[in-house]
Amino acid sequence: MVATFRLRNVVAGVMAVGLIGAAAATATASASTSTSVPTSVPTSVEAPTESAARTNTVTADRQQVKQWEEFRLHGKVTGIKAGTTVHLQQKQHGTWKTLPGTSVVNRSLDYSMRVKLGIKGVNQVRTVIAGQPSNPVTVTVR
Repeated sequence: MVATFRLRNVVAGVMAVGLIGAAAATATASASTSTSVPTSVPTSVEAPTESAARTNTVTADRQQVKQWEEFRLHGKVTGIKAGTTVHLQQKQHGTWKTLPGTSVVNRSLDYSMRVKLGIKGVNQVRTVIAGQPSNPVTVTVR
């Protein structure tokens, strides 16, 4: 008997809260339609500011390496979240080809990547993060 009484009180309380919430929503809707003060609704989204623009800058620790010798690319990003994957690309026959090397942007919004190249001669490499390519870096493989 006591359990039934408590259950009825809980159900009644939930229904009262639901009715109060519905009444408040109705009152707000009717008050907003009956006021004569026009509300402004933005019609377009403003372009992001320069500080929020995405940038991806990369440098190599060496400009000349031996074939398959390891070197490092160090990069800095802005406007890109930490934890985003960094992809390595190499220019081959005039087009950028994605290589298997990847890294991740850290909390300081920078990254480091170990790279080994096998194509002798002048090579251009870059990184791509969230569709944002970096500046190309030239490394000569001897």
